Amino acid sequence: MMSDPHTLARRVGETMFAVDVASKDTMGMELLACEPGRALMRMQVKALHLNGHQICHGGFIFTLADSTFAFACNSYNKNAVAAGCSIEFLKPGQLGDVLTCEGLEQTLSGRHGIYDMKVTNQHGEVIAMFRGKSAQIQGTVVPT
Repeated sequence: MMSDPHTLARRVGETMFAVDVASKDTMGMELLACEPGRALMRMQVKALHLNGHQICHGGFIFTLADSTFAFACNSYNKNAVAAGCSIEFLKPGQLGDVLTCEGLEQTLSGRHGIYDMKVTNQHGEVIAMFRGKSAQIQGTVVPT
C-alpha cells in the first residue's frame, strides 16, 4: 500500500490514462498532472474538432473538462463517477489553439465531491468553466 498521496494519485492517473481510449486516442488529450484533488490536461484543437461555425465544437471542450474532472475525483484511488455537471462557454476555441484544463476539488464530503474545471487557451484566456459533482462507488483504480 502506498502511503504518499501524491505518488498514489500519479499512479491512479497513469493507470486510468493508459486505458482511456476516448481521451488519449480519440481526442488527442495529454494528462499533464494527477495530484490529490487536482488534475491538469491539454488538447490541441484540430480540424476534426471544428463545428459548422469553424470553431471548436462545445462537446469537445466539455469532454476535455469532463476527462480532467474524472482524473481529479479519482485521484484518491476510490472509484468515482460524475453525478452531475454543468459548463459555461465563455470564448470559442479556434483551430490550432492549445486548450489546457485545470480541475480542482472544492469540497469532498462523504461520497460526494464538487470540482471546478477551468479551460484556458495558450494565451491564458478562459474558454470555459465547468463544475462537476462526483459520487464515489465501490472499488479502486489500482489495487490497494
